[in-house]
Amino acid sequence: MVVPLKPLRRAKSRLGPDADASQRPLLALAFAQDTVAAALATEGVRDVVVVTDDAEAGAALAALGALVVPDSPGAGLNAALAHGARAVALRRPGAPLAALNADLPALRPAELAVVLRRAAAFPRAFLPDAAGIGTTLLAAGPGAELRPAFGGLSRLRHAAGGAAEIPVAGADSVRQDVDTAADLRAAVALGLGPHTARVYAALAPLLSP
Repeated sequence: MVVPLKPLRRAKSRLGPDADASQRPLLALAFAQDTVAAALATEGVRDVVVVTDDAEAGAALAALGALVVPDSPGAGLNAALAHGARAVALRRPGAPLAALNADLPALRPAELAVVLRRAAAFPRAFLPDAAGIGTTLLAAGPGAELRPAFGGLSRLRHAAGGAAEIPVAGADSVRQDVDTAADLRAAVALGLGPHTARVYAALAPLLSP
């Protein structure tokens, strides 16, 4: 499993003005911690590789058990994912692979396991986000290239690139990424992971209504 994470100081800009510049990094790190912890607890996931240049985030996620590699391409999200995929291939040649967003604070291991089992039926497969526009997970089977095309209208790009769309029933927590305050409220309704729950409880009185 590859999880990309941009430097915390630049993360979650679309949460503004609901969360200010001091709050957004705290939330972004908590989202990533809950995402990584849930992924590591998921049946069938052997490793989680986090691609990031953020030292604070890297240390926190390594403490959870993730393998942290630097974003040496420094060329954006998809280049980071391709770099992480190469790291996984070196570590476990021929293993299936999945890329997962770092902002899934309600992620449940049981739901992620179901999604991964569904994805295993195809050489490449993806799960659309809750908005039905983007992608939260892209999987590649043994011997298949990941070929990530995340960002913006990635649902259309992944489908056009030949990846199969995974059925979404029972996968709400795997689809609910957080870019906006409305997304965060939807994640709260699903049930936040412990790291985000703590940060959210501390920040909730300060967040814009």
